[in-house]
Amino acid sequence: MAEQNFDLIVVGGGPGGYVAAIRAAQLKMNVALVEREHLGGICLNWGCIPTKALLRTSEINHLLNHLDAFGFKAENVSFDIAKIVDRSRKVAAQLSGGVKHLLKKNKVTVFDGTGTLDGVAGGNRKIKVEKDGKPVADLTAKNVILATGARARQAPGMEGDGKLIWTYKDAMVPKALPKSLLVVGSGAIGIEFASFYHNLGVDVTVVEMMDRVLPVEDEEISAFARKSFEKQGLKIRTSATVKDIKKAADSVTATIETQGKTESITVDRVIVAIGIVGNVENIGLEGTRIKVEKTHVVVDGHLFTGEPGVYAIGDMVGPPWLAHKASHEGIIAVETIAGMKTHAMDVTNIPGCTYCMPQVASVGLTEAKAKAAGHEVKVGRFPYIGNGKAIAMGETEGMIKTVFDAKTGELLGAHMIGAEVTELIQGYVIAKNLETTEAELMETIFAHPTLSEMMHESVLDAYGRAIHF
Repeated sequence: MAEQNFDLIVVGGGPGGYVAAIRAAQLKMNVALVEREHLGGICLNWGCIPTKALLRTSEINHLLNHLDAFGFKAENVSFDIAKIVDRSRKVAAQLSGGVKHLLKKNKVTVFDGTGTLDGVAGGNRKIKVEKDGKPVADLTAKNVILATGARARQAPGMEGDGKLIWTYKDAMVPKALPKSLLVVGSGAIGIEFASFYHNLGVDVTVVEMMDRVLPVEDEEISAFARKSFEKQGLKIRTSATVKDIKKAADSVTATIETQGKTESITVDRVIVAIGIVGNVENIGLEGTRIKVEKTHVVVDGHLFTGEPGVYAIGDMVGPPWLAHKASHEGIIAVETIAGMKTHAMDVTNIPGCTYCMPQVASVGLTEAKAKAAGHEVKVGRFPYIGNGKAIAMGETEGMIKTVFDAKTGELLGAHMIGAEVTELIQGYVIAKNLETTEAELMETIFAHPTLSEMMHESVLDAYGRAIHF
């Protein structure tokens, strides 16, 4: 098989890989992209996008159950879970097709198969591409970007079986709606599924081994979220572990230990969402200088692996496991390869979003981490109940919290819970990226009536100047 030469080979077509390929093509590189399954990766096909389609459906169902508050009346409203799932899959397919179009438009050559590092020849990296054990192509390039992503972490004794114990993929395509559900793990994935199924009427219990739900978030936001979830009817067990699982024909009995106390609950289905594992096996890392720690490839701030000509991006290089982080890493890697001046990845400028109800979003340091890092802080808060637009929307549950360095006025972090905070957070991300202080934020004019006014009020509150609270 004749070798095909490129300037850059990208292994993996997810939100990191396909963005890297397109950016390289913009910089006039001849680019090959190797993808074994779905263009768009997990995010577009089995993650970010289809889950948001499902959550949109559950939000609509939630509103339908509260029509009277808005002056409406409807009787015998029902839903079809098959149609809900079908819509989600069509949304994913539409966007995956869009990625295919973008790659074609940018003249990126796409290879369908699994790419493996296969040594060096004449100063070029070699990539072997196979599909179902059969050779597809032999590729060479001076530089390679690995973007193979990650997969769900399996818990011993709770391995996904596609029937009673679900992975995130199973949870997105239920053939029928269970009456009861146990969700193991309360990170973004676990809480989003808990919120989706609960809003469709499922009896949901969440088990989290840490002492709070959404453990990466600010403690105050986590506490607010738990109170809100329990008010809705979600059952939550923190500082808890699943000690035993017993399967029956169409149900599962779980033994849960919470701070020394044991209880057994029987549910129709279990979703396990306890983190992810990097896809670092069988891609030719053996014999290279590439280091793997805790299933993730070690890279520097510009995504270089230490192996000449090889970069790695996205979920395979570790947390935060976010599509937008992967995309940005792809651009940093490509522009570094192109010899452009690039900034190293700063994880404190990466926003995190959880699309549960209420939504949660954040950027930068939590109050606790800011103090632990030695900062003297000023903290501002503003509740949704004090905002006119939130009241008009019927969305009065939430708060916005900002953390500043007391000496310099630097915005250290912003933490939000409530309606549409996943859209609002970008204002703080821009401010943080521009190294804005409280002075500029206080002088900024926010439109009225908007939810974003609460962002302004939270800043003002940090300095004792809040107007509406």
